[in-house]
Amino acid sequence: MLRTLVVLVALGSTSLACTFEQPSSFRNTGIVSRITKRAALVLNQQTARMIQAVFRHATYPNITGEKSMRFLGKVAYGLTNIHIDNLTIGNSEVDFKDSIDLEIQNVSASFKGTLSYGYIGAWRLKFTHVIDFEIESSIDLQINTKLMCKKELLAVDTSDCYLTFHKLILHLQGEKDPGWLKQLFTDFISFTLKLVLKRQVCKEINFLADLLAEYVQDTAASFLRDRDIGVDISLASFPVIKANYLETHHKGLLLYRNYSDSFHDSEFSPSLLSESRMLYFWFSEHVLSSLLSAAFLDDRLMLTFTGEELKEMFENEELESDQEIVQEIFLGASYNDSLAKVWSLSLPQITLQPKGALVKSTVAVELSVSLHREEIPLIIYLEQGVTATVQASYVQNRLDLHLSEVLLEPQMIRCSSDVAVINETLRYILEKVITVAGIPEVISKIESTLTSLMNSRGLDLFDLRDSEIITRNGYFIIQIDFDFPHSWIREFLQRNLL
Repeated sequence: MLRTLVVLVALGSTSLACTFEQPSSFRNTGIVSRITKRAALVLNQQTARMIQAVFRHATYPNITGEKSMRFLGKVAYGLTNIHIDNLTIGNSEVDFKDSIDLEIQNVSASFKGTLSYGYIGAWRLKFTHVIDFEIESSIDLQINTKLMCKKELLAVDTSDCYLTFHKLILHLQGEKDPGWLKQLFTDFISFTLKLVLKRQVCKEINFLADLLAEYVQDTAASFLRDRDIGVDISLASFPVIKANYLETHHKGLLLYRNYSDSFHDSEFSPSLLSESRMLYFWFSEHVLSSLLSAAFLDDRLMLTFTGEELKEMFENEELESDQEIVQEIFLGASYNDSLAKVWSLSLPQITLQPKGALVKSTVAVELSVSLHREEIPLIIYLEQGVTATVQASYVQNRLDLHLSEVLLEPQMIRCSSDVAVINETLRYILEKVITVAGIPEVISKIESTLTSLMNSRGLDLFDLRDSEIITRNGYFIIQIDFDFPHSWIREFLQRNLL
C-alpha cells in the first residue's frame, strides 16, 4: 500500500516545507528518477501484504460507555482485548493525480475480543456479565497520499485517509444472549467502533509510511555510497506527477570528507525520458565525474598484479609473436617474484558521448622483476596518457563494461638498469601489454568491484528485465523493467512490525 507510494519515489517529494529557486527549474538537477504507471501497477500487487500488516500491527483501545435503558436502568458496557482474527483483501488500485491515490476494496476483517456489560440499578447495584464476541466487517480504504519534504528529503502525508464500512455485524457467544444487547451495539457501540478503527488504522498507515520512507531513502542512498564516498540525493526541485508517471529531481552532489561540490545549469529536460518502460534514471555527467574525482582523491585508482595475473597479461595470445622480448625483460624470473602496479597520476576526466564514456588520464605503470642472483630488482617505470572509450550494460545481475576503443599517448619510460631490450622496443612491448591485456584486466576488476557493491545493496534481488544504459552528450540514462522482490517487503516488515 504505502509501499506503492514510497518505493515508487525512493528519492523524491514536494512540500512548502522546502524552498527551491524556481518550482519548475531543473538547473541544479544531477539525478532524475521517473516511475511510470506500469511500475505502480506492478508494485501495487504487494498491497495485500502491507494492508494485512497495518491491521494486525494496529493496537485497538478498549471501548467503554453506558446507556440508560427502559426498565433496566443504566447499562455499562466495555469491549476489551480487540484484535484481528482473520483478514482478506479483495483488490486494490493506484492512480496518479495531484496525489498518489490508493483504493483498497473489499477488506473483510474479523475482530475478536471480550464484551462485558452490567446493569446499574437505583441502588448502584451492578450485575456484570462477560461474553466473547466477534465482529464481522467489510471495509473499503481510500488513501490520498501527498508527498512532503522535510529537510529536503522525502516525507509523506497520509492524513487524507478514509474507511468506508459496508458491513459491521456483532456475533455474541451462545444463543441465550439478550436481543437488546445486539441492538445496544448497533445503536451506540458501532459508531464508536468505526471511529476507533479508522483512527487506529490510519494512524498505523502514517506510522508505516514514515518508516518506509526512511527505509527506502536509506536504501537508495546506500546504492550511491561506499565508505567515505557518497552522493547527495536531497531534492533539487519540486517533483512532477503526471497521469502516466511520477518524476523526482535530486542534487546528485558529491559527499566526500570536506570536499565542496557545486553544480549548475543541468542539461535535464523531461522530453529526454519516455513513458514506455517502468523505471528511468537520468544521471548528469557531473555525477560520474565527481565520483571519479573522489575515487582518485581516496587513492582507489591503484591496482596491483602478481603471479598468475601477470602471467596471463604477458603471455596473452595476442603477444605470442613477442614472447622473445618478454623473456628478455624477465630474464627467466618467476612471475610469482614479480609485481606490477598501475595507478592514475592525474585526476581522470570523463566525457559522456553517444559512443560511450570517454575516460582520459595519465597512468603510471611500474614493473618490478626480481632477477636471479640479483639483490636489487629490475624496475621499469612507464608513464602513459590513456584515453579509453567504455560502453556499459547490466545483464544477469552483473555490470558489463565493454572497451570499444583505446588511445595511448607516450610520455616517458625509464629503467633501473640496463636490459637487453632497448627503450623503444621496451616501450612497444609494454604499451602492447597495456592495450591488449592490462586495460581489459583493470576494467574486469572494476566490473567485479562495482557488481559486488551493487549486489551487496540488494540490487540482485530485483528481477531486472531488458535493462539499458544509454550514453548521450553530457548525461546517461538507465531504463529498465522489473519485478518487485517479495523478500524486500518481508525484510522491512520483519524489521519493523512482525
